[in-house]
Amino acid sequence: MIPKKTLALQIVVIFTLLNACKQTEITNSIAVNTETDIQKTSFNFLPTSTTNQIVVHDFYTLSYNEKYEQAEWVAYQLKPNQVSHNHFERPYFIDDPKVKTKSASYKNYKKSGYDKGHLCPAADMKFSKNAYDDTFFTSNISPQKHYFNDGVWNILEGKVRYWATKFDGIYVVTGGVLTDDLPTIGFEKVAVPKYFYKVLLNKTGNNYKIIAFLLPNKQSDKPLYQYVITVDALEKMTGIDFYPALPDGIENQLEKSDDYKNWSF
Repeated sequence: MIPKKTLALQIVVIFTLLNACKQTEITNSIAVNTETDIQKTSFNFLPTSTTNQIVVHDFYTLSYNEKYEQAEWVAYQLKPNQVSHNHFERPYFIDDPKVKTKSASYKNYKKSGYDKGHLCPAADMKFSKNAYDDTFFTSNISPQKHYFNDGVWNILEGKVRYWATKFDGIYVVTGGVLTDDLPTIGFEKVAVPKYFYKVLLNKTGNNYKIIAFLLPNKQSDKPLYQYVITVDALEKMTGIDFYPALPDGIENQLEKSDDYKNWSF
C-alpha cells in the first residue's frame, strides 16, 4: 500500500514532466514554423509567370509550365549562412504534389540520354535535410546533357554559392528557355531546352547589381563571363519579367547592361 503523501508527490512529478515535454514540443514547433515562414516570405523579387501556376515550397518557388512539363523558372534566395557542406543521403525523385496539373514523372528520363538536371541545386539547400529533399521534386528538374550538367553548369552553380557568401546573399532565378521547336523525351514529352539561364540579383543596402547568364545545353570549356547576357535580351527570349519588384528606374538601368566587372570571377 503506497502512502497517500507519496502517491500525491508522484502524481505531481508526473504532471510536471508531462507539462515540460508539452512545452518543449510547442517551443520546437514555433521554431520550425518561424524558419519556414521566413523562407516563404524572404524572396521579395519573384519573376512574372506566363502560366499562372506558381508553386511555393518552403525554400524555393517555381512557375510550372505544363506544356513543356517542367518549370519555366525556379526562384530562391541564398544567404551566406545557408551555404553548407553537409552530406545528406540522396532521396529518390518524386512527383510534386503541389503541381495541380501534375509534374512529369522521373520515368521520362530513363534511357533518354539526359540527366535529371536540378534547377534549384540540391547543393544550395544543404543547410537543411528538408530543404535538400525538396529539390528532388520532378517539378525542379529539366533534361540536361551530362557533360553540361556535370561541367560548365556545375561550375556556374558553384560560383553562385561563392557569390552568395562574398556579397552577403543573392537572389537566384534559373530555368530553361522553353520554345515550341524543342525535342522531347519520354511518354509525357518533356521538352529538352537548348539553353539554360540564371539571373542573379544582389541587394546591399540601397545598391543593386544584376547579372544574367545564357548557356547552351552542351559541353563547354569557355569561361563563364563569355555567357553573360543582358536581362533585357533574356526577357525577350522567354517572355518573363525577372525582377518586376525593382524600382523602375533601377530595373531599366540594370537590365540593359551586360557589364560583369562588379562580379568577382
